Amino acid sequence: MNDSNLGTALITGASTGIGALYAERLAARGYDLILVARNEDRLQDLAGRLEQHSGRKVRTVRADLTVDDELRQVETLLRTDSSITMLVNNAGVGATGPLLESDIGKMDDMIALNVTALTRLTYAAAPGFAARGHGTFINIASIVAIAPELLNGVYGATKAYVLALSQSLKHELGERGVRVQVVLPGATATEFWSAAGLPVEHLPQEIVMRADAMVDAALAGLDLGEFATLPGLEDGAKYQAFESARTAMHGELSGSAPASRYTGRPA
Repeated sequence: MNDSNLGTALITGASTGIGALYAERLAARGYDLILVARNEDRLQDLAGRLEQHSGRKVRTVRADLTVDDELRQVETLLRTDSSITMLVNNAGVGATGPLLESDIGKMDDMIALNVTALTRLTYAAAPGFAARGHGTFINIASIVAIAPELLNGVYGATKAYVLALSQSLKHELGERGVRVQVVLPGATATEFWSAAGLPVEHLPQEIVMRADAMVDAALAGLDLGEFATLPGLEDGAKYQAFESARTAMHGELSGSAPASRYTGRPA
């Protein structure tokens, strides 16, 4: 057990799967915890086990982050509890069906959790982190943030939002002592897939990573100082090349005249 106190990590979607594993790993590293999820029984069971095994202080908040009053409760915690030094934005849902077969109501619910709730919690935590000169955001995105054609397009768009917001946070707050990591997992063996309509057992097992391996890789990426961690990508230089190509366009994205290919005139 690590006896150092690194502050408190607030983890959303913490009652099971990736969120519960983050809770276990962060408690072992010396963080106290605030666990947020909808399932009260699972939260209490996990909190009891973690307090017994790690000796850390563990609080629970039963909240559905798509319900405004319950989301505001978590926002208030993030604004007022100066012990919170880390926010793990893990809560989210997915979808695997194509656009033409998707229910717009379910897509709207997905946006409410994956985008709106994550944004509001980030905005609640960021001022305190910046004012204190330290704090860490871990935002759980997905490989579909950069490959949206692999699954449902709205799901991919929500995760592209998480990546874009994380890039902006890093740009704005990095020099103020705030760390930002965005994690882009591939297929991971959790309940996510059944909820999204495609049980993980139906996927080719060679592309499915164990959830504990994914979280351990993500935390290793955090320790390495990575901004973007893709646990399944063997050659990290490929993502760096992707990012370099994106940023290389910055100086040409806005100009007073159209590009020559649109005018028929040489540059």
